[in-house]
Amino acid sequence: MDRGTRLFWTIVLCLFGASAFLGIRAFSIRAAAMAAAATLQTGELARLVTVVDGDTVVVTNPAGDRVVVRVVGIKTLEAQGKDPVALHTQNAIRAMEKALENPVRVLVGAPPRDKHGRVLATLYRDDEDVALRLVREGLVLVYTPFPFPAMHTYLSAQTKARAERKGLWADPAATARADALATVWRNGGE
Repeated sequence: MDRGTRLFWTIVLCLFGASAFLGIRAFSIRAAAMAAAATLQTGELARLVTVVDGDTVVVTNPAGDRVVVRVVGIKTLEAQGKDPVALHTQNAIRAMEKALENPVRVLVGAPPRDKHGRVLATLYRDDEDVALRLVREGLVLVYTPFPFPAMHTYLSAQTKARAERKGLWADPAATARADALATVWRNGGE
């Protein structure tokens, strides 16, 4: 084979490998979400398996079952590829991973699951609300379409983070995306 042909097949194999890896990861996350028997109870300790994005995680419950948790009250700016806000998405994911290095206590929301079957919960590391910490650091947005008990506290923290230009609030493109999402949410969208 000549050099060009080898390069072509190397690239094809790399793309195939990456596609297989991402497909397997998506399948495992989806399978975990469909495990209806796996659940969390308020007060239980959970351990991180993976962070799907800055507002959804997979944890294990005390029985060792995997449970997909949608963290109540926050939303990560979703970005793909070279999107200018991709850095903020990655920062939120890293911060969530760090916050959940140790077991976290679970406060299951009401309702306990969303329409995708994920457990709705607030997560506490020691006595600190993990999501509220991310809001204070300007890493995530307060998700307002579905009211929750601490919403006022979260919104106050977001206002302060924005005024101090923390995290995504220091980036005009991210701020514009956040403002657009807030407008959609005010108009009844999710």
